Amino acid sequence: MFDSGPPAACPQPDDPAPLLLLHGWTSSAALNWYRCFPALSDRYRVIALDHRGHGRGIRSRKPFRLEDCADDAAALIRQLGCGPCTVVGYSMGGPIAQLLWLRHPEVVRELVLCATSSSFAVTQRPKALTTTWLATTVALSVTPRTLRHLAMGCAASRWRRSHSASEWATNEWSRHDPAAVLQAGVALTGYDATKWIGQVDVPTAVVLTQRDTTVQPSRQRRLAESIPGSTVVPVDSDHRACVDEPQLFVPALIEACETVREQSRLRLRLTSDNPDSALEGSKP
Repeated sequence: MFDSGPPAACPQPDDPAPLLLLHGWTSSAALNWYRCFPALSDRYRVIALDHRGHGRGIRSRKPFRLEDCADDAAALIRQLGCGPCTVVGYSMGGPIAQLLWLRHPEVVRELVLCATSSSFAVTQRPKALTTTWLATTVALSVTPRTLRHLAMGCAASRWRRSHSASEWATNEWSRHDPAAVLQAGVALTGYDATKWIGQVDVPTAVVLTQRDTTVQPSRQRRLAESIPGSTVVPVDSDHRACVDEPQLFVPALIEACETVREQSRLRLRLTSDNPDSALEGSKP
């Protein structure tokens, strides 16, 4: 876990909310956000965790579920006493952020969704491929942990050569639990929030990677259109913008964070000026 700020009591409504950063699939908090940490930490308290089976994340015998990752994030916020937070989800972190709002709305003040979608569901996934993935995850899950770690080390060495990665990044990547990471891929391809994403009622911004071939820009735009009042902040980059082009991505991320924070401040002022307005939405 990365935490740039000191322990603090739960912030008051008009205090600046900490950023909770949620990373993408096959990544870790450090790999996903390391180029963003310096600039973000200059402005905000920044907290980032590794999801289950990724990096230093929780190891569990249970199958990987995005819902469990959302519950983990909520438990961390409560443990640190730092909520509600501005929750920033990148790629797979986007669905986890959305589920965090759905399952634990009291810990989410704003959402910033980057290079992601409200649905990753694959309707035409071949049955043989699904069977192969599931069989592989079962086989890996019963393999002794030391052998899984050895296998990840070998895979990480090949990954380093193919990506010209540093030794630090290779070591970080080799920490993954291969069974959990494969299960996460299966879980992600079954994710579909389109039936409820329009109910999101916190200030939201979508950082849209315009040259993304992993999460199509059209899907990212549909996500923004589905959430009432959301803001789109475009970035002329691909899915790896946060790592490969931080000079483009970081300013866009800060703009998105400042936009949703200003919307929260405006809501607070309106509520303070007219307390009865806070009750109008609950009236029949």
